[in-house]
Amino acid sequence: MPTPTKGHRLGGSPAHERHILANLATALFQHGRITTTEAKARRLRPVAERLITFAKRGDLHARRHVLTVVTDKGVVHQLFTEIAPEFSERDGGYTRITKIGPRKGDNAAMAVIELVRGEPVAAKPRRRSRRAAAEAAAPAAAATATAPETDAAEPETESSEAPEARQAPVVPEEGEAEDVDEIADETADDEGAEDTDEGDAEASDEDGKPAGDA
Repeated sequence: MPTPTKGHRLGGSPAHERHILANLATALFQHGRITTTEAKARRLRPVAERLITFAKRGDLHARRHVLTVVTDKGVVHQLFTEIAPEFSERDGGYTRITKIGPRKGDNAAMAVIELVRGEPVAAKPRRRSRRAAAEAAAPAAAATATAPETDAAEPETESSEAPEARQAPVVPEEGEAEDVDEIADETADDEGAEDTDEGDAEASDEDGKPAGDA
């Protein structure tokens, strides 16, 4: 008896295993969900999803290929007309396996395998659009990286210019300088006039003294 390449052998022979998986796939497409052992559910999942992928093609060759596994023509018609169109926007993951605990009697691990139907799918951008978005984001990232360096250089320039501004002397305007000089000249003239008046007053006092006093 040949040994399977992966997974558990479900029947006594490879032919028996193929019949078991075909019957499980037929029941899954007919009812939408079935309860079976966890080992059978894991082996059924890739088989059922491959059949759904063939059904999404919708051509005659795909239908004949599915009929080699699922022999019930009514179930095949349901797969091509009802189930496959619902997964037109989904690239994979058509089934879901949920563990429900051990089975009474032999304590086998049980699970529910069901079709994922009626759930929205987020559209993934194509490779070209993702590449264009990455190329557009690269210059923006480079500009963002260089922006802090420019901002850091500006305070240094301001700090270097600040001491020069503090040390610069305050130069009065031309009109103000002339006013200051005029005020200084007027003050000097007034002081000179006061000195002259004081000298004249002293001279008059000396002239006005009586001769006897002298």
